[in-house]
Amino acid sequence: MRTIDFTPLNRFAVGFDRMQRQLESMAHLDETASAYPPYNIEVLGEDAYRITMAIAGFGIEDLDITVQDTRLTVSGRVESDDKPVQYLHHGIAMRAFERRFELADHIKVNSAEMNNGLLHIELVREVPESLKPRKVEIKGTGSKPKAIEQKAA
Repeated sequence: MRTIDFTPLNRFAVGFDRMQRQLESMAHLDETASAYPPYNIEVLGEDAYRITMAIAGFGIEDLDITVQDTRLTVSGRVESDDKPVQYLHHGIAMRAFERRFELADHIKVNSAEMNNGLLHIELVREVPESLKPRKVEIKGTGSKPKAIEQKAA
């Protein structure tokens, strides 16, 4: 596998450390590790999202959801009861997992709910008033004041 060295970018980019770390982590992704458990990311509205993970066999007590800075981490571990089981077919994985999601700025985890083997994590974008678009009045001599209007990106 080829690796990409991002260190030459460090000479020209100041304050983009988080973006560089994300690019480096994406370059080192292991495809087999990212396949379990399966998940969906839904857009519910302009500022609302939902992550749905299929985690059959896990109970609420087996799951852990943590948010640190802009990283959402969902992990699961089922405690084995050490009884030997003889399977004719073993298709339900129920193996330990840790799934990480990088959240955009101002995305907050609103709630989490488990229903029928699906874990639903509700996300909402809360942009502070100081960062929302605003109108700026233009003053001039001899003319009527004009305003510049900005639209949200």
